[in-house]
Amino acid sequence: MLPTAVGLPSGSRVWLAAGVTDIRAGFNSLAEKVQTILERDPFSGHIFVFRGKRGDLLKVLWWTGDGLCLLMKRLEKGRFVWPQATSGTVLLSPAQLSMLLEGIDWRQPTRTGTPTSAL
Repeated sequence: MLPTAVGLPSGSRVWLAAGVTDIRAGFNSLAEKVQTILERDPFSGHIFVFRGKRGDLLKVLWWTGDGLCLLMKRLEKGRFVWPQATSGTVLLSPAQLSMLLEGIDWRQPTRTGTPTSAL
């Protein structure tokens, strides 16, 4: 189960790999990309998210303490919202990750309104 369903472990961060990733990559290739290109530790417990060229596929890689987990999700309609940057990383909150996985634009979610009175 993806950690966001039960809450991320304390101190975990969510990193988007900006740009396009060959979605055919598996555990080893993605972990190597985390180390060499993103310059992060794939065994840190942080969550790393990669998007394919068409934008309808993504993979999520994370270390659970005893092994790497890999989730792949395909949207049947629409595209995953991704940063314009072609390299580097973008830090997301757990709430933004949840929105991303649902196909929601996590960059500027709109609130339903603000209260004007406590009564």
